[in-house]
Amino acid sequence: MDEKEIDLKKRSKTIFEGVKDTPFKYVASGIIKGLGLEEKDIYEKPFIGVVNTWNEVNPGHKHLRDLAEAVKYGVIEAGGIPFEFCTVGPCDGWANGNEGMRYILPHRETIADSIELMVQAHRLDAMVTISSCDKINPAVLMAAVRLDIPTICVPGGPNFYEIRFKPDFKGIEQSNYGDFIHKLDCISCATYGACELMGTANTIQCLMEAFGMTLPNAATIPAMTRMKYITAKNSGKQIIEMLKNDLTPSKIMTKKSLENAIMVDIAIGGSTNSALHLPAIAYEMGINFDLEIFNEYSKKIPTIVNVSPSGDFGIVDLYKAGGIPAVLKRIKDFIHLDCLTVSGLTIEKQIRRIKVLDNNVIKSLEDPVYPEGGTVILKGNLAPDGAVVKQSAVKNRDMLKFKGSAICFDYEQEAIDALSLNRIENNSVIIIRYEGPKGGPGMPELLAVTANLMTRRKLDRVALITDGRFSGATSGPCIGHVSPEAYVGGPIAALRNGDTINIDIPNRILEAELTEEELQERFIGWKPIEKEFKSKALLKYKKLVSSAAKGAILEI
Repeated sequence: MDEKEIDLKKRSKTIFEGVKDTPFKYVASGIIKGLGLEEKDIYEKPFIGVVNTWNEVNPGHKHLRDLAEAVKYGVIEAGGIPFEFCTVGPCDGWANGNEGMRYILPHRETIADSIELMVQAHRLDAMVTISSCDKINPAVLMAAVRLDIPTICVPGGPNFYEIRFKPDFKGIEQSNYGDFIHKLDCISCATYGACELMGTANTIQCLMEAFGMTLPNAATIPAMTRMKYITAKNSGKQIIEMLKNDLTPSKIMTKKSLENAIMVDIAIGGSTNSALHLPAIAYEMGINFDLEIFNEYSKKIPTIVNVSPSGDFGIVDLYKAGGIPAVLKRIKDFIHLDCLTVSGLTIEKQIRRIKVLDNNVIKSLEDPVYPEGGTVILKGNLAPDGAVVKQSAVKNRDMLKFKGSAICFDYEQEAIDALSLNRIENNSVIIIRYEGPKGGPGMPELLAVTANLMTRRKLDRVALITDGRFSGATSGPCIGHVSPEAYVGGPIAALRNGDTINIDIPNRILEAELTEEELQERFIGWKPIEKEFKSKALLKYKKLVSSAAKGAILEI
């Protein structure tokens, strides 16, 4: 398309159009000149939003200020005017195991809303987003879909774990190391960036690339490297090209590219939180998302990325092995190769010359990490609308099918205390309920429980089921997102200590050995547990939030 046909200031020129014949024209331009800009630039050059999620609270985001500078250099070199603004960017690690975790998931909608409001209020022509961590990455994609102006995403990239700097380093996976200090080094951040495993942060960064919303290989480039800075600068340049060609998210984030993202998630052993964020993104796209699609693709595509918690390596190793382009090359016979990307090229053209550089990290389809995809959906009388488990992270394969006796807790802290006091025995199924989107409220992540469970070697035959959610770092038979949740009268609310729970992951079944009549009888006189809190933000969230099966979107 001839760039002269495109008005690069189609949006920003409306700041002045309505008042061009009035004295207020000079007020508007005078205010913008107060930013240090010249009048001719204000009237001639496109306004590019640089959406930064930098802060000094989140180690995954503390380096994003430097990446924003790189983006702005690229925008200026290509002929645009960058306007950087920040939105919130919480750290899940700070909040795990305490009251703060109830406030984490609600950030997703707040971030998407804040980006929409800033871009629309200032009539920006295009935007570059910079983000690293769990709720922030899906939020910027949701905002991109809503706004549908030319948008390119710059993932902040993975960090380096301390274990990489040990002389006996063999891999990221904790089970390779016998002593506790080594295990701590496998989770201790040595640099800024997203935690270096296939948790939610790196999963969604990878899915950004699978959607086509980043430059090639941008997702896995380590945070603290020269190449990350160069990619950010090139993204700033590319946004001007996208503006010239009117390349908007609606042309990139299509139903086909959504399916590509799901297939990549399956192949990389992505976080169970993908089953929360992909439906939310699909909702913004106007697509009805059926969780069963995870089961459909997991039968076709195996887990091939050998990265913790499903495998032995880290995200940095995935980058060295070829990154997401190499994963796409491996599964090219399944994905939609004709999908466009922010580069202006199709996926097919982008991966034409790509090779897998390390077969130990990105394994072949014939010799996978796990014969099926990572994330699957379980259903049954305990989860009529579905529950989520990362089957590739269940290291003890005997636990893929498991029957156990329920031990029920209505609060996460009760379960943590029971583990600390050695009150949990083998052949138990820990039930943690009233931690869903409404019941939590906020659907807290229960990493404090799962981490506690993982360190207790004697408890090798214990499962965990919750209407809350898990970190992408979680391994073992941990089943989350049970829907409907307890607070709205889901069957999980009716469970009692001693009930037999049947978990059959290969056949996608999650059941309590109770008849429908027994379940209904237990709800006679039932009332949900109301947790005390005063937060107005959580009150609004609790009122509007939907089921986890729908992505915990806000229904308005």
